[in-house]
Amino acid sequence: MFVALERLLNLEEGYRRTFRVQGRDLLLLVVEGHSVLLEDSCPHRGASLQTASLEGRRLRCARHGIEFDLPSGRPLNAACGNLVVLPLSYDGDRVGIDL
Repeated sequence: MFVALERLLNLEEGYRRTFRVQGRDLLLLVVEGHSVLLEDSCPHRGASLQTASLEGRRLRCARHGIEFDLPSGRPLNAACGNLVVLPLSYDGDRVGIDL
């Protein structure tokens, strides 16, 4: 089942928005022209990534400063788990997730 999150025409550099889909908090970002969907939870301690800073392909958690590579989700400066990066699906003029 496809769940639409956003219209493609709204996805421009710097886009950032959270969604709740079937009890999961998700974060949709546009980074260097690419859309990235991930769980809105830092694997270190579960902090929301809504206010995380972005520098190129690096996402830095605002709570503890852990940096992650996007879109791989790998941590760059700490020993912790990877971000949960989810595949995006497209249907017409919308981007979303297949459940």
